[in-house]
Amino acid sequence: MERVASIERNTNETKIQLSLAIDGEGRSNLETGVPFMDHMLDLFTKHGQFNLTVDAKGDIEVDDHHTTEDIGICLGQTLREALGDKRGIKRYGNAFVPMDEALAQVVVDLSNRPHLEMRAEFPSQKVGTFDTELVHEFLWKLALEARMNLHVIVHYGKNTHHMIEAVFKALGRALDDATTIDPRIKGVPSTKGML
Repeated sequence: MERVASIERNTNETKIQLSLAIDGEGRSNLETGVPFMDHMLDLFTKHGQFNLTVDAKGDIEVDDHHTTEDIGICLGQTLREALGDKRGIKRYGNAFVPMDEALAQVVVDLSNRPHLEMRAEFPSQKVGTFDTELVHEFLWKLALEARMNLHVIVHYGKNTHHMIEAVFKALGRALDDATTIDPRIKGVPSTKGML
């Protein structure tokens, strides 16, 4: 069964079309209007071995907040839909990724219990024109809508771009791990019998 999902979300602030294939080749087609998000989502897709298409038009003349937040919402919803009943998945994923002087770790549990725990202190409030506080906003909405437990730790770093880049690469790798089908797992990986 193909694990794919698409969504169209239209509000007064954004118009987003997004498609996700979990079992992809690391291909992305991204037009978000937020260049830094294009870069981060491309890294996420490549390192997660997903296929991701995003066409987003938002009120970026105000700032990047609504577009970044709503992409997180849409990505979370498609991830949840594409996973279906989660039969046979590994459920948990963990990845450490270095980026020059920075080291990030992302741990996920596709538990159906949304939570974000983030430990990161970025030295700069902006990368180019992108507000670094939006990284938390994106990850929180992703975790909420995917209904996953998401822990993000930036152990150290000096360059904000490197630190955020390591996070997105680690996110892709951790989700790739958690969504992998393990033939040893019968049904869903929970003693409750459901996730």
